[in-house]
Amino acid sequence: MKDIKIIVATHKKYQVPKDEIYLPLHVGSEGKADIGFEKDNTGDNISIKNPYFCELTGLYWAWKNLESDYIGLVHYRRYFSKKNCFLKSEDEKFKRVLNREEVEKLLDNNDIILPKKRNYFIENVYNHYKHTMYIEPLDMAGNIIKEKYPEYFEEFENLKKTTKLHAFNMFIMKRQYFEEYCEWLFDILFELERKIDFSKYDDFHSRFFGRISERLLDVWIKTKKYNYKEVKVINMQKVNWFKKGGSFLIAKFTGKKYKKSF
Repeated sequence: MKDIKIIVATHKKYQVPKDEIYLPLHVGSEGKADIGFEKDNTGDNISIKNPYFCELTGLYWAWKNLESDYIGLVHYRRYFSKKNCFLKSEDEKFKRVLNREEVEKLLDNNDIILPKKRNYFIENVYNHYKHTMYIEPLDMAGNIIKEKYPEYFEEFENLKKTTKLHAFNMFIMKRQYFEEYCEWLFDILFELERKIDFSKYDDFHSRFFGRISERLLDVWIKTKKYNYKEVKVINMQKVNWFKKGGSFLIAKFTGKKYKKSF
């Protein structure tokens, strides 16, 4: 039996899978009321940075405080799934979430599990970010990579060509790769934190650290040339794709940035 722990990042009380490989983690728990889950403000932690780092405070906590052989990150409303799911009931959806047996089988032949790539189709990953968010933080992250990790810069520049992205900061990794990734990622993000004045952004846009890390995961994976297995993602809550698509088109053609998550 493999030693696997997948943290479920959540900021509120919510139904979670009953399988013991899943560990619900209250991210941004510093100064917040207890919701009955493990908290990310124990041990070595950056819980106080949650308004800016989003679920990455949970990722950091897992890196510094868990000792499992395989570590993963999912969200209270997004999980890896056995198959496509268009069911209405959350109870039915939770039955489609990968269980221990299925995760172990995938890890028998793969060291990393990632979500199916999102395809933006009509523009590349960099331009999509530029149209919907403020581009300065992402450009600054690229500068940091060029200076500190030049071997990764080619893949960072590839964000300006590819339309596909492993989104959501979701994965399950063998510990060796998890350690490598977190050390690389947080070194870049903490340097970015020192170099950029994010107080000039509103509450929504100052959360760019989590969004940038979504782009950097592929930069890391592709540079390292690690093999991975893609798995479908299931949404526990309904996604309004019409509204999401409309907001994107408005951002692309009018320059009006996103104002909230969808």
